[in-house]
Amino acid sequence: MEPTRTPSPVGEDRLAGIYPTVAEVLALPTVVPGAPVVRAGSAHLDRPVRWTHAAEIADVARLLQGGELLLTTGVLLPQDTDGLVAWVQGLADAGVTGVLVETGRRFDRLPDPMVVRAEETGLVLVELTHEVPFASITEAVHARIVDAQLAELRSSDEVHAAFTQLTVDGAPPTEIVRQVARMSGRPVVLENLAHQVLAVDPAGVDLAAVLAGWEDRSRAVRVLERTAYDERSGWLVTTVGARGQDWGRLVLLTDAAPTARESMLLERGAATVALARLVERDRESLERQSHRTLLTGLISGSVSTAETVTRAQALGVPLEGRALVSVLLRLAGGPYGPALEAQERLRDFSETVSAAVRDTRASALVGGVDDTTVGVLLSLPPREDVDRALERLSAALTKRVGTARVASDDWVMAVGSVVASVRDVRRAFLEAAQVADAAPSSNDGVPRPYYRLPDVRLRGLLHLLRDDDRLQTFVERELGPLLAHDAQHGTDLVGVLRVYLGTGRNKSAAADAAHLSRPSFYERLHRIERVLSVDLDSVESCLSLHVALLGLDALRR
Repeated sequence: MEPTRTPSPVGEDRLAGIYPTVAEVLALPTVVPGAPVVRAGSAHLDRPVRWTHAAEIADVARLLQGGELLLTTGVLLPQDTDGLVAWVQGLADAGVTGVLVETGRRFDRLPDPMVVRAEETGLVLVELTHEVPFASITEAVHARIVDAQLAELRSSDEVHAAFTQLTVDGAPPTEIVRQVARMSGRPVVLENLAHQVLAVDPAGVDLAAVLAGWEDRSRAVRVLERTAYDERSGWLVTTVGARGQDWGRLVLLTDAAPTARESMLLERGAATVALARLVERDRESLERQSHRTLLTGLISGSVSTAETVTRAQALGVPLEGRALVSVLLRLAGGPYGPALEAQERLRDFSETVSAAVRDTRASALVGGVDDTTVGVLLSLPPREDVDRALERLSAALTKRVGTARVASDDWVMAVGSVVASVRDVRRAFLEAAQVADAAPSSNDGVPRPYYRLPDVRLRGLLHLLRDDDRLQTFVERELGPLLAHDAQHGTDLVGVLRVYLGTGRNKSAAADAAHLSRPSFYERLHRIERVLSVDLDSVESCLSLHVALLGLDALRR
């Protein structure tokens, strides 16, 4: 592997792209009449000029702060060669960008030792072979600098306003990354410390090209400063974190050295992401958000197959050449209580499911797909036993679920068909949704570790028919009088009937299950017979009523 080049701190190039360069100064109408001749530092004419300063004193270096373009006639410079060389060295040490020396007063041509030392130190040394007013040069350069500073201020205000609004709106990291990409016009990636992609906006570039081999490429870029530019990869990288806890990096992919505005933009984006995470620390993790966004897009069909594969790979979940198993974990009872409480319950359950998946060492996308359901897309090796993998997941979830706001029997695990292509995953999830809707509750016998379409049998058929008027008419004809009686008298004869039929019409077992004495239970059965005008000793009548109860469950769901 090619050795990694240490990125250079972006702070050294802050002036670039904001202030005029030496080359631009030499092209000014006020400088051109001086017929400038570059004697040294021609490779550094792109250096920015922070300010211009006219001075004749020999020890001017001590008065300078760096980035200046010095104007002088040289009349008061040292007379000896060593002194002239030391003067050049002093300016270079002070960080001066360049020197314009007007010849004709002290020098007809700058001495070679001065030129050699300037070239060695990278100091731009220019002869002005004709007289020009230094005041006009200073005025022109300073006008350019002030204009640049105003433009920088406007740009800074624009960035500040945009990201402040995102903070106020509580924008998610995906939206913040999108804003950085939009304002920079370059691809932007948010990754965690494991170099997994949490959010990405390719800014019009092919997404597969942006994320190809991302983890290996990212690990090769080692950043020593919080913000740095790696010339070899063309990455501008800034660390994301707050309060001494760094948890990721924000990367802007460039094809040239970044401008000061791009550096500012990336740093402000990273700060906004970090702040958003602090504000929403009690909400679902960024990883869950990334998984949820991808899963919901896959189920709704709003994300293409190629994009799904690419983004999942960047999250560490390979989807090609694998056995893909769509799983839905449905919380019983639907969303209940205050909205925030229901959301917290689902977030807790999502994190619990994710932890259970990690316990099984499986590779999967995990995230909430609606108000009561967590979706899991298991990615298994082609020859792995799917049933054993599902049993391990169910067991791990049962073990962990006690720590969440979910009872041990308060959820159902529904599984769609195993598929080999991402294109078929949406269909498998729709199948799992039908299973989850039709799966029996914990009160309907011993629950299974998980349910598939064959397991729901008659329930599954009735669920598919739940919108059919004929099923609704049948349920109403069979159970309508009993439902009306319960509503009018505050009884639960429907529940008694459900227990009786669920125990195989064993009256003794049913009385025990209903926690009623046998005479009380028998009396309720007789009342049901009178209300419905049926004989509960008739197998056909009980079969019809049992189907009606299953149909009622399907309609209520």
